[in-house]
Amino acid sequence: MNPMRQVDICINGAGPVGATLACRLAASGLRVLLIDRSPLPGMEHPSLDGRAYAITEGSRRMLVAAGIWQHLPSPSQPIRSITVSDGRPGEPASPHGLRFGPEDAPIENGEATPFGWMIEARDLRAALNHALTTHEGALDIAAPDTGRFEFGADHVEITLKSGPVYRAPLVIAAEGRQSPLRQQAGIMVTRLPYNQCGLISIIHHERPHDDRALEHFLPQGPFARLPLPPTAEHPYRSAIVWAEATRRAERFYALDEAAFANAIMQRLGDDVGKAVPVGRRWIYPLSAQYAQRYTAPRLALAGDSAHGLHPIAGQGLNVGFKDIIALSALVETRFASGGDLGGADLLARYQRQVRPHNMAIMAACDGLERLFGNDNPLLRFGRDLGLGVMSRLPGLRRTFVKKAMGL
Repeated sequence: MNPMRQVDICINGAGPVGATLACRLAASGLRVLLIDRSPLPGMEHPSLDGRAYAITEGSRRMLVAAGIWQHLPSPSQPIRSITVSDGRPGEPASPHGLRFGPEDAPIENGEATPFGWMIEARDLRAALNHALTTHEGALDIAAPDTGRFEFGADHVEITLKSGPVYRAPLVIAAEGRQSPLRQQAGIMVTRLPYNQCGLISIIHHERPHDDRALEHFLPQGPFARLPLPPTAEHPYRSAIVWAEATRRAERFYALDEAAFANAIMQRLGDDVGKAVPVGRRWIYPLSAQYAQRYTAPRLALAGDSAHGLHPIAGQGLNVGFKDIIALSALVETRFASGGDLGGADLLARYQRQVRPHNMAIMAACDGLERLFGNDNPLLRFGRDLGLGVMSRLPGLRRTFVKKAMGL
């Protein structure tokens, strides 16, 4: 019979949210069990993922504090300005656009703080895997492995498929949108289908991006160009994230290189000159969803287990990181006082702190998609009017920017 092993926290799921939370809590002195069904080194494979994450300044600071940002294998790319435009494919953008520049950003140490930072998904995975190895003695990693969870009144018993048995006062589900633990707890989910797919690719362009991102709203779905750091082969690079109705997206995904590049240029315009795709392209279905509650006895949901957003504003991972910031602060304070880490009062406080904010972000992303994702002349007029008003109100822009930066 396996001896029972005691830990302070068990985290099920070692994706960006779960692994970051594990590092953060282990750095604070808690004993953590981290479980994932995939082997962590395999997550670093270059062909794993074509995504690049837009990390807000608030999220970056949390990653620094968790000892992760320092281990990124490639330079990150600051975003210092953002152009927001409205239009149709193949036509010039509406003149009533909006630009956020360094003058809208908070000033620290005499310099404007970047709005955010671009990092490639595989670089974040490599940094997470490296950081996880620095907490020997405080962090048990079971990967690849799965657990059977039995929830009791004052603890959770976790039996790993590999054999060991653990006991913890709190389990955190960071398993992604399908979240087996959320289902086990009977927590219902509301899903918002968009009947869209996202297309992702890296492009090389003829002019520098000058640390500027583009969010171009089109009737069929938003098109974003996000700046990336240079490589020796491609000095001017960006990531594109492009939403289309599912059947149209599948047709674009199947195009040859020349036709795919032409479709990109119809949406990109003369933003950075001629652009060509580099390497693979990816396609995935878009939807939003939210859990009716974030907690159950001895269980907390975080990241995509609790919520999934439309990528229109690039906030999905950052909202998950805000879950981490709130949850880790509550757990660390309770740990310092010697209290029950899975107490009902702590879980209730966590839900009160994060769920209303997350629902507001989801509603905003959903509203933006519905407002900009059509060609109704009245709505186009309203969109242009709104962008024009914000462009003339620097105080409103600065307030909006600070909120979006997670500060």
